[in-house]
Amino acid sequence: MTDPRHQLAQTLRMRREFVEDLNVVAGFDGFVDQLAQIVEERQNLETFSPVPTISRFSELIGQAAGRSSLREFVVRSVDAGGCAVNLGDGIASLGVNLDYFGTLGEPVHPAFESFVKNCRSCTSWGREPGFTMAMEFQDGKYMLSSVSQLGEFDETNVENHLADGAFQSACISAPLIALTNWTLYPHMTACWALLQRQVFANLEHNPWYFVDLVDPRGRSKADLREMLPVLSAFENHGRCILGGNLNEANVIASLLGIGEVNEEGPAVAELCQALRVALNISEVAIHCIAGAAVATTEGETWVDGPYTPSPVKSTGAGDRYNAGYCLGRMLDLCETDRCLLGVATSGFFVRNARSGSLDEIADFLEAWSKKNLKD
Repeated sequence: MTDPRHQLAQTLRMRREFVEDLNVVAGFDGFVDQLAQIVEERQNLETFSPVPTISRFSELIGQAAGRSSLREFVVRSVDAGGCAVNLGDGIASLGVNLDYFGTLGEPVHPAFESFVKNCRSCTSWGREPGFTMAMEFQDGKYMLSSVSQLGEFDETNVENHLADGAFQSACISAPLIALTNWTLYPHMTACWALLQRQVFANLEHNPWYFVDLVDPRGRSKADLREMLPVLSAFENHGRCILGGNLNEANVIASLLGIGEVNEEGPAVAELCQALRVALNISEVAIHCIAGAAVATTEGETWVDGPYTPSPVKSTGAGDRYNAGYCLGRMLDLCETDRCLLGVATSGFFVRNARSGSLDEIADFLEAWSKKNLKD
């Protein structure tokens, strides 16, 4: 029996020309990310031992209570960030044409120079990007974001930018429209509703809407309850996919009275299905460290991923999963293959600290099927 990862690799190679004719619209978040490690112990000017895990970092913070403390952090890089930017980078690297709209700054911040070159078109809809300090550990990342300036992204701002027709023109030919980061944009619910009325209601080709809220734990339950019916309303203008990680899925589950899932595995797929039914949308796709799950009207699926205990870079890995999943959705791959493509795209990213091309992801799938991946 042919390994599904090998078969998927062959499919990607055979459909390269089709991929190159696809285009995606992505928006609206743009962030400048400082990727950093916290120093546990410094040996000399050149070498140090980083704090290995989030749990260890929390211990150090706890020990400082009532006493104060200081820790050195080392900035490894300053990168273009934001979920729409990271997803867009992933999808463009796979060969899909990308039209991006979002908060890159006016003028565009220098951190986005390479990203802009990778887009078919790139339009800034914000005076200033967000800024994030992303602290990376072996078991995940902890991010602190400066976002007060993103309050300027409101209905008036969006309506003004719609006036030139560029966004609607891009959406007319896009089989998939990715909308990310509701959480850090306080007016995004109203902006979504505006776009549904003024743009998406006029589309006739039944596109997919991929929505990633980003960790909503910092928003009130009232805000979440106001947002959910607007999220569901994307189904009136196409087909909606809610993406995200397990923590984010559990926040929504708790709000809807659905039992949370704390163990990665097939139970995550069942959670996806419960969320999909409650929200009345087409799909829910959740990525985890160990794998990924999706639920559709036809059932639910969990796949194991190419886990590595030593990621070179983890910030943005989930967004690369989303890029692979979105490509799989546009290629109309089966549920298992969509998840496999997502975890392969993410797995390549965490090992190489960059997005992979279509050929590189196909090679990665082949190596994975032969158990030749490096951890």
